[in-house]
Amino acid sequence: MTHRLALLLLVLLPLAACKKETPAAVTDPAQAAASSAPAAQQASAEDPARKAAGEAAIKAAEAAAAKAPPPVAGTDYILIANGQPFDTADGRIEIAEVFGYVCPFCAAVQPTVSAMKEKLPPDVHMVYVPAAFGSMWDNYAKAFYTADAMGLVDKTHDAMFRAIHIDKTLKGESGMDTPEEIAAFYAAYGADPKQFVSSMQSFAVAAKVNRAKQYILNAYANGDQPSTPTFIVNGKYRVKGKSVDDMFRIMNQLVVAARAQHGTVTPAASTETPAAPAK
Repeated sequence: MTHRLALLLLVLLPLAACKKETPAAVTDPAQAAASSAPAAQQASAEDPARKAAGEAAIKAAEAAAAKAPPPVAGTDYILIANGQPFDTADGRIEIAEVFGYVCPFCAAVQPTVSAMKEKLPPDVHMVYVPAAFGSMWDNYAKAFYTADAMGLVDKTHDAMFRAIHIDKTLKGESGMDTPEEIAAFYAAYGADPKQFVSSMQSFAVAAKVNRAKQYILNAYANGDQPSTPTFIVNGKYRVKGKSVDDMFRIMNQLVVAARAQHGTVTPAASTETPAAPAK
């Protein structure tokens, strides 16, 4: 039944998004740590269905992108003034996802994001930008950058969503997971818990979180309230859309348009290139 809930959330995604909220009361800090390892060692039974749903959504978006008219500024995307890619050193077309591990809508769309990431052509790359909206959001943003520095994100990204939203071994927005509880989750993937907590509290991680905050604030400089999940193409175009399929359709079109602006060609590109969006 839980995978049906995930698919339902996928449908409801455009109707609501995660924003900063007042945290719930903190519960016993020993609970999450005690159950992190078993959750890490065993994939959830819903994963195959969630992956299949994600792949289906990507196929639908690709088909829609090939037939749809060019994306329209203000309706399909927001043009970000002076926008730059988050990873300026990479040089490829960038898709950035602003996300939060505690956000249920990010969790619902993650199978589609994973399927998309696996199919990206060589001239496109994806980056995750953790939102730090305060409270438990900040701890998880710090945990993401700590895991990234330890080379653990590829192994733990999907699993963290599962631990919070399906297995319930971490509290997410229903409480305040401590750095020690979060470190216990990553310990099941090879991290040293004490080192992980120390890194979460380091200046280097704080600097990365602050950089992500500035990137998000710039993306919402038009006055919209920041929310997750948000997708940004090449640092310039913040994707809107009326549904999940619509979001990924627009994203596909903006990537193709960005490729046309760069003057590059790839076999994976759509044969019906939409007009480039406003610069």
